[in-house]
Amino acid sequence: MKDFRELKVWEKAHCLTLAVYKATIAFPKDELYGLTSQVRRSCISIPANIAEGCGRNGDAEFARFLQIAMGSASELEYHMLLARDLEFLPDSTHTSLAKAVTDIKRMLTSLIQKLKADR
Repeated sequence: MKDFRELKVWEKAHCLTLAVYKATIAFPKDELYGLTSQVRRSCISIPANIAEGCGRNGDAEFARFLQIAMGSASELEYHMLLARDLEFLPDSTHTSLAKAVTDIKRMLTSLIQKLKADR
């Protein structure tokens, strides 16, 4: 069992989640149960799946949860794009959040490849 808090990708995903929560505070109130909820849920899923994978038995299960985190990161990318296009999210905020998601996806890809190579 690994300690997820020691993983840089988890730390970066956790920081992204905090930033997304701050960014979505300004979303329209009528989107609270719509896009706001979807953006937050997909973002939370990234570090949560990394943490859950760390608690599983073996690298194969860990890699499976990292893949789920990757899917959540892709979902978040779309939600943020939609929020920007709906003008809920300023371009500058979208750009910085999108860069963080891209970095996390790269880190997840590298970690998944490393786990597969170790098998």
